[in-house]
Amino acid sequence: MSDHALQRLRALTWLPPSSPELSAPLLDWLMEEDSMTRRFERHCQQVTVQPVREGFISAAEAGEEAAMLPADARFWLREIILYGDNQPWLAGRTLVPESTLSGPEMLLQTLGTRPLGRYLFSSSTLTRDFIEPGQVDGLWGRRSRLRLSGKPLLLTELFLPASPLYGDHQQGND
Repeated sequence: MSDHALQRLRALTWLPPSSPELSAPLLDWLMEEDSMTRRFERHCQQVTVQPVREGFISAAEAGEEAAMLPADARFWLREIILYGDNQPWLAGRTLVPESTLSGPEMLLQTLGTRPLGRYLFSSSTLTRDFIEPGQVDGLWGRRSRLRLSGKPLLLTELFLPASPLYGDHQQGND
């Protein structure tokens, strides 16, 4: 499940937020500025994270995503599946240039089973450069470049079929 979800996440096709495929309920989820973890917590009793892969990768392994970040030789990669009440709701991929990992941002390497949103949104230095919606195989996703103390990281998220995004989006269509 997790490998397949992460492969799909890497295959997202990016769309402008003005795309006619993006309804208002979808945009409400995809353009969420606050913590997605917090939003998910409003839809379940417990949010948990299963790390799938964590470690340094080369710029070549980072691929096209590296072009959206400072040119570093190595990047910290964290891939996870986020669960709401034991249902897989989101596949996440965080790419962090090694130059970002100084000072308090070194903690990005030790999140383990803690949701990234809990760490990011507890920082008063968090800013977001953009949110870009995407789609693959009928599933929706998004990517954002975030900055902690001005230092960038790239977060890509794929909403899996059990995610409440699809329940909210389909209301009124049943």
